[in-house]
Amino acid sequence: MLLPWKRADIGVAMGITGTDVSKEAADMVLLDDNFATIVKAIAEGRKIYDNIRKFIKYLLTTNSGEIWTLFLAPLLGLPIPLLPIHILWVNLITDGLPALALSMEPAEGTSWAPAAAPKREHLRPWSRRPCPLGGFLHGPPRPRHTGMVPADGSRRTWQTMVFTVLCLTQLGHVLAIRSERQSLFTQGLFSNKALLGAVCLAFIFQMATVYVPFLNPLFRTKP
Repeated sequence: MLLPWKRADIGVAMGITGTDVSKEAADMVLLDDNFATIVKAIAEGRKIYDNIRKFIKYLLTTNSGEIWTLFLAPLLGLPIPLLPIHILWVNLITDGLPALALSMEPAEGTSWAPAAAPKREHLRPWSRRPCPLGGFLHGPPRPRHTGMVPADGSRRTWQTMVFTVLCLTQLGHVLAIRSERQSLFTQGLFSNKALLGAVCLAFIFQMATVYVPFLNPLFRTKP
């Protein structure tokens, strides 16, 4: 039977009363020799780890939604749904701002620390993939019985619809991905004000690309 110290994941040494040998051999050194510091460090570490998982999940799922949008359109016989500037905008605004705000997410759990993650845990990021296929199938602007390419005005309207649906589903997705244990209504919208502000700001920017006249030629959008 192994001794307890041999089963420990890391070695901890005292920073004040500990010897130099123990400090060199330890994985973590307590500078104040207070065991309560370990509790606080574990809680903070679990929160950081949890937020990193949310950050990675959000970016992988939203980018997979973009990939599926671009990949499925030609297979369904549809025109190009997104322009390069649309993809750049999505990556900078509706991906970037909410993803950074996820780092401000408070710790989950009702005890002193969030639940510990199991060893060798996989992220499983493909459980949610926002993809505006409804925007595709709602009515791509093509003549019914011909294979003609739609007119420029109709194409711009359809691309604007797909572009906006993709952005708004990602904003809804970041609110849903905040927790795997609690619903948004249980957490509350104001529990992460930075994320709420990022979502509102991204929503305003997205609406501006559609309804501000001088931005329409730049983004190839149509109100």
